[in-house]
Amino acid sequence: MAGTFKIKKNAGGKYYFNLVAGNGEVVATSQPYASKDGAIKGTEAVQRAADGAKVVEEE
Repeated sequence: MAGTFKIKKNAGGKYYFNLVAGNGEVVATSQPYASKDGAIKGTEAVQRAADGAKVVEEE
């Protein structure tokens, strides 16, 4: 099952998203955004950036 982006609002009134795996585990959390629309655009940016992204090991 594919992951899901869940948009939430924190106690300070900012929006953020969690990327949740099919097993329910949070695998990534975003920076805070001033608006819900900003958080949605953030999920879209992550989707574009991850498409075909390479894994690079840094030491």
